[in-house]
Amino acid sequence: MTTQTTAPETPAQPTHGKHAGLIGLPPALGRALATGGGALTLLSTLLAWTWTADFPGDLTVYGYPGGLQVLTLISGALTTLFGLASYGTKGLRALTPAGADSALKLAALGAFGTTWFTIIAITTQLGGLVNLEPGAYLAALATLTAALGALSLPFTWPDREPADPEDTNREQIAHHLRGNWSIVKAAFTTGPSTPAKTLPGYAEILIIVAALAAGLTIFTYGIGTEYDELFIGFLITAGFGISATAKAGLIARITTVTTKHRTVTMIGAFVAAAAFPFTQSDDQYATIGVYILIFATVALGLNIVVGLAGLLDLGYVAFLGVGAYTAAMVSGSPSSPFDLHLPFWLSALLGAAVAMVFGVIIGAPTLRLRGDYLAIVTLGFGEIFRLAVLNMDGTSGPDITNGSNGISSIPNLNILGFDFGEEHTIAGFTIARFANYFLLMLLITLVVVIVFQRSSDSRIGRAWIAIREDETAALAMGINGFRVKLIAFALGAALAGLAGTVQAHVTYTVTPEQYQFAHVVPPNSAFLLAAVVLGGMGTISGPLVGAALLYLIPAKLQFLDDLQLFAFGLALVLLMRFRPEGLIPNRRRQLEFHEETEAPTVLGKAGA
Repeated sequence: MTTQTTAPETPAQPTHGKHAGLIGLPPALGRALATGGGALTLLSTLLAWTWTADFPGDLTVYGYPGGLQVLTLISGALTTLFGLASYGTKGLRALTPAGADSALKLAALGAFGTTWFTIIAITTQLGGLVNLEPGAYLAALATLTAALGALSLPFTWPDREPADPEDTNREQIAHHLRGNWSIVKAAFTTGPSTPAKTLPGYAEILIIVAALAAGLTIFTYGIGTEYDELFIGFLITAGFGISATAKAGLIARITTVTTKHRTVTMIGAFVAAAAFPFTQSDDQYATIGVYILIFATVALGLNIVVGLAGLLDLGYVAFLGVGAYTAAMVSGSPSSPFDLHLPFWLSALLGAAVAMVFGVIIGAPTLRLRGDYLAIVTLGFGEIFRLAVLNMDGTSGPDITNGSNGISSIPNLNILGFDFGEEHTIAGFTIARFANYFLLMLLITLVVVIVFQRSSDSRIGRAWIAIREDETAALAMGINGFRVKLIAFALGAALAGLAGTVQAHVTYTVTPEQYQFAHVVPPNSAFLLAAVVLGGMGTISGPLVGAALLYLIPAKLQFLDDLQLFAFGLALVLLMRFRPEGLIPNRRRQLEFHEETEAPTVLGKAGA
């Protein structure tokens, strides 16, 4: 007697080889709706969205977009351009070397998000839909149409693994959600970029200039947003807009050009940054700019320790404090215990040198530790520094730092007769105190960038990377791990101390509370480490961008009050979940997190 057993049938996979959109509309209709919706979005910004000027930005004017309408206009323009490029329109195909569909989807979603956020804000603040004008209804309908049309564009669906029949309900739900998320990711996946045409050198330099001008415009607009709704709209528009251009392949194409002309790009970037104070009518936003530069410069120094050498330092802000206190003590402050008034260049060198000495003193006995143990020791050093300067008040200890009152009344710098505390007119532009310090700090940042670049490309830089990747293997290859790590620690400390010498003069007062591990206002050790990880470890531009965002966003989210840190932390968690390599990643690190990414033919010395 033969017993025949039949294996349970595996459910057919409906997604195998499927080529369709997230929404079941014909592709031709969806493309037309997305492109037409983008054009209608442009038209809607020329109409009034509300009848009263009580809503900030004055959205009552016909023919002249204002406030959040400008952001909708930009998103609508991107949607229209990518939509036309998806038809293969001559002259626009260069905008989408990696394909237009994913970029079109993100641009349409950005327009939808900005517009509907504005409409909801109007109805909430003014008390109902009755306050909307026809232009707002047209904008809402146009952006909804564009988003639905873009999401109906076809893509190849990934294969979905069958669920295990023995799984619990919870496991089946988790499996189903993972499958749906893989489909959503596939909807925004792009293909390889088309080969770029060979351009003459002057044309590539013009592309670099245009990219830097666009970056300066975006930064200036973001830092100058005058009310909360406009800043949130800016975040939505900038986030989706930059993501769309990245999916289109434009950012990768521009990166290739800037890498080819690295020196020109660096010079152009600092010229563009130096132009920032001259774009401002007062000193208000130059204040934010100079603090961002201080924060970014210290983050770049930490990037040597964490990004290149792979050493987790949780007390790095203490080196910034060492430099600041050193400069404050020798700059002629009446609160200083020393009757010294050294010139700035000497106090800057002294602050960097003292911070380096502290780095060697702390690093020599501790750098034989690894991982969490090293992190705990550096965290302890940061707290010891803060408590030490807090108690050097003449009561609990020697009278050196004036305790909790700190060293105050630090005089403004005067270099070769140029008083940084006074207004000056340059080429017809008047720049005030913080703009003066912004330009000085920009020069310090340039020095730190050059040191970082030369160090990472040197023999010692390659040794740092070897230690970061596998310390045991590096030691087996003959690298003196202790000496290499101590150099990284000392150099990072010196760069932080150099930035601290400028911070002391900018803030007028140096107090212990400025140098905590974690605080609402950066710089502090937690924010510095977050800036490096968020921006991209091991790169130059990553920590600069990360520091700018980490300083600017909390400053603009103050209207959230007690929810400010919650919203900020949630944003960081989501970013680290979906882009763990950072905003501007090192290529080697990006390949570690995304194995499916095509590897470049040649990696730079630092893995860039």
